[in-house]
Amino acid sequence: MATEAPSPSGPNINRLQITPDAKQAPRHRRLWWITPLVVPIIFFAGAGAWVYRTTLDHPPLVRVAFAQFAGAGEKVGSPVLSGAGYIVTGDRYISLGVRVPGRIDEYTAEEGDFVRKGDVLVRLDSRDYQAVLRKNQANLALKKANQVLKRKKFERISELHASSIVSDETLDVAEHELAAAQAEIHQAEADIDLAKVNLDHTTLTAPVSGVVLAKLKEVGEIAVPGGFFGSGDLIRLANVNDLRCEVDINEVDFRQVRLNQQAEVVPDAYTDRKYPAQVVKIYPQVNRQKGTIKVELKLNKVDEYLRPDMSVRINFLPTASTAQTGAPRAIVPVASLHGEGQDTFVWTVHNGQIQRTAVEVGKDLGENAEISSGLEGGEMLVLFSPTALKEGMSVSVSQEPLPH
Repeated sequence: MATEAPSPSGPNINRLQITPDAKQAPRHRRLWWITPLVVPIIFFAGAGAWVYRTTLDHPPLVRVAFAQFAGAGEKVGSPVLSGAGYIVTGDRYISLGVRVPGRIDEYTAEEGDFVRKGDVLVRLDSRDYQAVLRKNQANLALKKANQVLKRKKFERISELHASSIVSDETLDVAEHELAAAQAEIHQAEADIDLAKVNLDHTTLTAPVSGVVLAKLKEVGEIAVPGGFFGSGDLIRLANVNDLRCEVDINEVDFRQVRLNQQAEVVPDAYTDRKYPAQVVKIYPQVNRQKGTIKVELKLNKVDEYLRPDMSVRINFLPTASTAQTGAPRAIVPVASLHGEGQDTFVWTVHNGQIQRTAVEVGKDLGENAEISSGLEGGEMLVLFSPTALKEGMSVSVSQEPLPH
């Protein structure tokens, strides 16, 4: 009997089998399609972080130069005499000491702090002086009470004297006692005034505006008035609003220096910064040992870069002849100028921020240009910036050429 073959369309279970070397596809291969999306995201996130760190997170670095000052009729960059000097203050240094003895309780200013006239600098322990003031005030109250009693006594004796009951001598004694009581009140008031003055002296205030140079004693030490060689001083100030320069000129070169002569001051610490100055004092006596004469110049413009006792180079500019006319001017690099005609301006840097300053350009001096108005000399000017500048933008500065 013939057997019927299975239908080709139906399932054949006998043919189903598991191959021993067959393996399941790894799970990580199923995520292959995510890779093209993740890589660009990581790339752009890193690029954005780099751009933020290099641009938004830090002010742009700009290349700067400084406007030079030149007097009327003077040649730029042609000093007739140069010398090494140092910066001093117009008031010299102000050392403050106490008027009354006491223990130092507190310094309210530190070295380098700028203070205004009247600001508190040092406080002493004032408890003793407060007690003396209260004692004198109580004594005054007692004297006033005695005066009231003496006055009433004098008035009664005056009435009895008018009735011829008491003698003239008794009346004179009562009058004298009243006058003595009044004098004691005046004395007690003077004692109070003195106690108030001594109490005020326990607080030291700045006599002028300036910068604190040094603290000469520490908190807890006993301060006493006077002393030898300034041993009673507590704090030292300098008036930085009136900075000057001192330089010793050789006798041979003295004929090239005149009062009111213009000069240019260059600090040794900042050789690219130049400050206009003017001769204000020529000392009358020659130093016989060194053969020099001391000359003092007043800085016409100061900023936070200048410090007392800083070493500087002083360039004395030629004196303009009477035939030369014209106002003092500033000289700037042409690269710092922007715009044209009446719309010419420069970008100046003040305290790390950009400011737009309109200028009027005078003579063309090649790589430099004369500024007849808008600048005084000594301003920091932007020569090159990798980004567009805006008013008030914060920048960092460099005097060296920037990489392209």
